[in-house]
Amino acid sequence: MSNQKSSVKPSSKFTNIFASLVILLAVIAGQLIFHFVLGDPSHFEGGDNTKHPLSGDYLGMMYKGGVIVPFLMAVFMIVVATVIERFITLSIASGKGSIPSFVQKIKGFLDNNQVDSAISECDKQRGSVANVIREGLRKYKDMAGNNSLDKEQKVLAIQKEIEESTSLELPMLEKNLVILATISSVATLLGLLGTVFGMIKAFSAIATAGAPDAVQLSNGISEALINTALGIGSSAIAIIFYNYFTTKIDGMTYGIDEAGFSIAQTFAAKH
Repeated sequence: MSNQKSSVKPSSKFTNIFASLVILLAVIAGQLIFHFVLGDPSHFEGGDNTKHPLSGDYLGMMYKGGVIVPFLMAVFMIVVATVIERFITLSIASGKGSIPSFVQKIKGFLDNNQVDSAISECDKQRGSVANVIREGLRKYKDMAGNNSLDKEQKVLAIQKEIEESTSLELPMLEKNLVILATISSVATLLGLLGTVFGMIKAFSAIATAGAPDAVQLSNGISEALINTALGIGSSAIAIIFYNYFTTKIDGMTYGIDEAGFSIAQTFAAKH
């Protein structure tokens, strides 16, 4: 189990640090960008960020989205950071080459009773599937030389070893996906909250006695639309990548299950 644990530690440590810092850093960055970049006077008429943004100046338009915008920007940055982190982690976990091809190679070695060659193939692949299968194959060898247990007990021992190894690998694969799952809902709600604030401003301008306040009306509509766009955009990206990553993890899990079943069945047939 030592090789497996050593291969998991770097990625696990990285994800722990990531989960601890990314939300705080994103919120701080969102506030700084909102006030000092989007709110820079150069984006507005007369150099005053309380007035209309310059024509075609999208940074100024985003600033007019109001107080929810920096939080929506933080949410977007969290999504981007999480996607990058998951790509790195799952790329390492996938190992070298195709998982289905790797599983077929393992089956071929087992059919020819070449357990040591199968273990060597796991060392070359270096992925999470290989880590689990390696432990199963080592248990396979141990049980092949064990005369104190009957065949059924040996098969159960192999299956248990594979299950325990899987339980060590899967949390690392699924870690931080909860962030994407949460943001897929929270981003939309934040966008709707900003939209409500914007519509309140817009209706307040319309309700003004006499002629409506055109500046406040346009600011209210801008705030509503910008928050809606940022919220829905961040939510859509989170949903797309959450589904992509879960599909990839399901593929790895299927590979583990297929190889684990093959190991147990081969042992039962040959011993």
